Amino acid sequence: MARPGKPKKHSSNGANVGYEAELWRMADALRGSMDAAEYKHVALGLLFLKYISDAFEEQHAKLEADRKSGADPEDPDEYRALNIFWVPPEARWTHLKAQAKQATIGQLVDAAMEGIERDNVSLKGVLPKDYARPALDKARLGQLIDLISNIKVGDADARSRDVLGRVYEYFLSQFASAEGKKGGEFYTPRCVVKLLVEMLEPYKGRVYDPCCGSSGMFVQSIEFIRAHAKGNGGKVKRDISIYGQESNYTTWRLAKMNLALRGIEGRIEHGDSFQNDRHPDLKADFILANPPFNISDWGGERLREDKRWKYGVPPAGNANFGWVQHIVHHLAPAGTAGFVLANGSMSSNQSGEGEIRRNLVEADLVDCMVALPGQLFYSTQIPACLWFLARDRKNGKFRDRCGQVLFIDARKLGRMVDRTHRELTDEDIARIANTYHAWRGEKGAGEYADRPGFSKSAALEDVRKHGHVLTPGRYVGAEALEDDGEPFEEKMKRFAATLREQQAEAAKLDAAIAANLRELGYG
Repeated sequence: MARPGKPKKHSSNGANVGYEAELWRMADALRGSMDAAEYKHVALGLLFLKYISDAFEEQHAKLEADRKSGADPEDPDEYRALNIFWVPPEARWTHLKAQAKQATIGQLVDAAMEGIERDNVSLKGVLPKDYARPALDKARLGQLIDLISNIKVGDADARSRDVLGRVYEYFLSQFASAEGKKGGEFYTPRCVVKLLVEMLEPYKGRVYDPCCGSSGMFVQSIEFIRAHAKGNGGKVKRDISIYGQESNYTTWRLAKMNLALRGIEGRIEHGDSFQNDRHPDLKADFILANPPFNISDWGGERLREDKRWKYGVPPAGNANFGWVQHIVHHLAPAGTAGFVLANGSMSSNQSGEGEIRRNLVEADLVDCMVALPGQLFYSTQIPACLWFLARDRKNGKFRDRCGQVLFIDARKLGRMVDRTHRELTDEDIARIANTYHAWRGEKGAGEYADRPGFSKSAALEDVRKHGHVLTPGRYVGAEALEDDGEPFEEKMKRFAATLREQQAEAAKLDAAIAANLRELGYG
């Protein structure tokens, strides 16, 4: 495989720099009979190793050329000072590539991972180290190393284009698709993450995700800040702090790797946010999350007296409103939150959920509701929506929105990217986000106006009349149809004439079919 050249044009919503699909096809062909969930860590671990080795080798060459000036290419501090991981000799890609055809390649990769963890404290316990196991075909492993050897993912040019970030994300999405429901536990489609981030605009402060999966929310938040950075050479100011928690250990490792490969620091803890909240005192300025939908085995029966249930005890058989109240509990006094939930959360009255939703609305916490189109998620066909909450809706940052809720019905937006999956385009995201920004009264966002069939600013009294149901379709009404100027009488005459023509054509076809049947002896 030739080294990729200039990337093709792509939507910034899809992880596509021009050759990920080809790389995926080739890598997936090497999977053989291995389960996608298992192969995921094999492939992503090697990609990560190649990334840090590329960055190291580039700096190593510069230091080698500077030896006469006193530079030492084998001094770890020469790399750490530039936020480049130190790679010990046994972990360097050139060493692994030279040994790729050997039967001991699995042991060598494990030793490489152990060496990197030993010399880089931030990666301790994060990297996969089971390449020597008998079940992993060593010939295929060697072929995968050869394949990855042909792409640059960690040198300065590749880092500037976030090549590995894109490839890594594309692989995550493909594994999510291959794994089905299980894959979706750690992957939120990029377009959904981007929409949440564009609406909340987390420029600075504490950003928290209580079920962070592979850290997509954090990565996208940093990308957002970089895209909007002004001054300081366009560099991101270090005024954002990241906090996350993930219950699945292997997914937690993916999250740590995902942040590490982009040089993002954050406190990502392993554990169950309900049963073992690792950030108990955190009050976040922004919370972004995609909690697993409708989880029944979340241990709710053991938390009946929990202090987080200020608006009602969530049912033991469904974690949805446990997540909502966990998020509210961790919001700072002026904090805002955006998160994904199943559509049922907007209207369910089972097991006290309707009462909790009513209490949230009456507490003036609900800022905006967005109904999403179907088929966005790899893991489920359950329709989803976005909730946006705000602790203080008259804090002076935006206009006073107390007693109002913005409803956006985005179910008709998006485009199909294959037979089963849809994505929101950049234009769709901008339309939804700009509507929210204008409604909040943001400077430069323009004037907000209701758009029948799409958006409606509803008064609290309207929401009460609907029994505190938050489904946007109930509020936005029908889309206004354009008047084509044709008088009704003329339109009806035209329709009637068209109908008569079609009926006559249908009669001809019926007669032809009957004649054919008679010729075949079935008349």
